Amino acid sequence: MPTKQGTSDVQDLFVIGGGINGCGIARDAAGRGLTVVLAEMGDLASATSSGSTKLFHGGLRYLEYFEFRLVREALIEREVLLRAMPHISWPMRFVLPYHKDMRFESETPTSKLLNTIMPWMKGRRPAWLIRLGLFLYDSLGGRAILPGTTTINLRQAPEGEPIKDRFERAYEYSDCWVEDSRLVVLNARDAEARGASIMVRTKVVGAERHPDHWVVKTEDVTTGEQHQFRARMIVNAGGPWVGDIIHQKVRLNSSEGVRLVRGSHIVTRKLYDHDKCYFFQGTDGRIIFAIPYEGEFTLIGTTDAEHQDVSIEPECTAEERDYLLRFASQYFKQPVTVDDVVWAYSGVRPLYDDGASSATAATRDYTLKVDAAGGAPILNCFGGKITTYRRLAESALDLIGEHFDSLPGPWTAGVPMPGGDFPVDGFDALVSDLRQSHAFLDEPHARRLVRAYGTEAAELMAGSQSPADLGEDFGATLSEREVRWLMDNEYALTADDVVWRRSKLGLKLTTDEIATLDGWMATNGAQRSSDVSAAKTSALGGGR
Repeated sequence: MPTKQGTSDVQDLFVIGGGINGCGIARDAAGRGLTVVLAEMGDLASATSSGSTKLFHGGLRYLEYFEFRLVREALIEREVLLRAMPHISWPMRFVLPYHKDMRFESETPTSKLLNTIMPWMKGRRPAWLIRLGLFLYDSLGGRAILPGTTTINLRQAPEGEPIKDRFERAYEYSDCWVEDSRLVVLNARDAEARGASIMVRTKVVGAERHPDHWVVKTEDVTTGEQHQFRARMIVNAGGPWVGDIIHQKVRLNSSEGVRLVRGSHIVTRKLYDHDKCYFFQGTDGRIIFAIPYEGEFTLIGTTDAEHQDVSIEPECTAEERDYLLRFASQYFKQPVTVDDVVWAYSGVRPLYDDGASSATAATRDYTLKVDAAGGAPILNCFGGKITTYRRLAESALDLIGEHFDSLPGPWTAGVPMPGGDFPVDGFDALVSDLRQSHAFLDEPHARRLVRAYGTEAAELMAGSQSPADLGEDFGATLSEREVRWLMDNEYALTADDVVWRRSKLGLKLTTDEIATLDGWMATNGAQRSSDVSAAKTSALGGGR
């Protein structure tokens, strides 16, 4: 897609990192009139931002760490974000079965406090404390859309059918689901629509600091071409690579550190029929979720493990997989086994190193640090949750605004993402409209398209009256028409971009089908990629 970036020789911001924080900041900054360039060394959301548990949630367990500000901000954000993207996010009810043997994670402040004043509890979570936590969860952020907590009799309710009989009651509360990697792409698209330039497969290889600007050197990881850009400020949103960028790319003498924590998930066959999520508490104090996933599967996660080396791609280890299987099998009547697992994924959370004693206890709050002592400023972003990405971007712009005159104020709250301009309760109506306009679409196909593209599904399908009008069929309802849309509008260059990040159709496509798609994209995308690269280089004034 051609860039809309202005032709000024010096940009206002150069954002390093195409995850949720980088794209969120780029969108907010472009909407305030700053000229913005963003470089991502891989695909958008190809690291942490596609490896989440895929929830917009306050973080119920963070209350035990007394992270009240973080939880309150996240709870408020759930409904702000839900209104802006009702196609890729939707309300979900969470079922928390209770049993007297449930325990705290031993390092939580709440656990330490209760062990002091109530030692006879021996680390167990009493029911009254869970109910108090849920009362705070319902109250801290306010709710206009999401219903509050209720109590369920598991002996009578359908939610009790798949889990063991020893669980007699449960608490049910609200949070939201989100398609994490699509959220990143939509932020990037909106940033570009507001003037930013988004460059994927573009690695920052170095940066030189001058009194009033940076010179940033980049390399196209596909072609090896190198360019340089001048920017008044750098935003380091490199996620797990934030420390590497600080010390190796921009060469700052900084003591700020990042703690890499790996979170792994497994996807299994569908384990139950209803559409609610389970919140399971373990005898070790940890928690996991079991979540309905992509219609035919169940998502189980997450773990918390130290990840020592950012250069090593995170993978769900056999130990982590077996831990999740054992944990889930403590609850489900039918044991969950290795044979049930169809996929696994892992992401590294780049948490701010606050000296916590364990990966679980490390803060999930974000930390933003500006270094302007040696010349042009740089903003380094640590940590954060996907739920609070928009607030992180606003906080980042508060700091950025100190270095730019008369920067407009916050604007993103309530502004829909591409395809999200319809009511929260309007999804079914959009599906019905799409099927009326395109009678050959069955219900699952239409629902998938509206879930992915919202109101833009009609634009994607415009003029088609039969499957033949959609071009080549790659399997699992993925058509040439849709792939071209993703290449032209959503920065997709490879089959992995399409089937694992723009969608999760990789769960349903065969290895051969994915290989066919990859070959087709390589053939049909080569000239387009060359044209886009040339257009961006020309518009940005970059050169060798």
